[in-house]
Amino acid sequence: MLTTDLSDRVALVTGSAKGVGREFALSMAEAGASVAVHYHTSAEAARATAAVAREASGAATTVQGDVTDPDDVDAIFDAVESDLGAVDVLVNNVGDFAPRHWAELSVETWHRVIDTNLTATYLCSKRALPAMREAEFGRIVNVGYAGTEKALVYPKNFPYFVAKTGVIMFTRMLANDTTSDGITVNCISPYVVENSDEFPDEAPRGRWASFDDLRQVLFFFLDENSDYVSGENVEVDGGWIPEAL
Repeated sequence: MLTTDLSDRVALVTGSAKGVGREFALSMAEAGASVAVHYHTSAEAARATAAVAREASGAATTVQGDVTDPDDVDAIFDAVESDLGAVDVLVNNVGDFAPRHWAELSVETWHRVIDTNLTATYLCSKRALPAMREAEFGRIVNVGYAGTEKALVYPKNFPYFVAKTGVIMFTRMLANDTTSDGITVNCISPYVVENSDEFPDEAPRGRWASFDDLRQVLFFFLDENSDYVSGENVEVDGGWIPEAL
């Protein structure tokens, strides 16, 4: 497995009480980072994750808030800065989905999917940038979805595809906007991960993506020697062909 040294780094992972976000947070704690475990409603799970992270790195905290709300985002970062220091590594992991036909979705669900995936990525990145620019170092990793490079569309789960395509575009834009700042901005786009809520009939290569598969890409992006790699999207999909939908 790839590894990297994140000692003296502060990492914030949105939506890291459970699932993929939890694995990202814990893997960075194992690499030495001080970790902020963010949650919206899963307080107990967040505290449990932070406790495990604290055993690994010695420093971890929990932060609560709605990452689609600008005031909450400010409060989240204020809390991290107070407890651990300025954020060096931001992983924009939060993102709801609604696996139903687009015409069956309420407008509230439509907005929730778009906002948690795209608007939250924009708000958190914007808030993280001033400190990163001042430090002349920063790593932002966004979470996309396999197939969005090809503007994947399908009547089921449509707003999720739209939002994740926007995340790819935002990643490339922000990479271009930070070329002189010591900051890299990249994206990890899995297809189906081992903890997914829904599993199609067939898995590429006979299995779904593992947390370790995602960690490999995360650590590559976070490494100090990857400072010329920015604006990239790595699809962790086992060779899945989206056009087969």
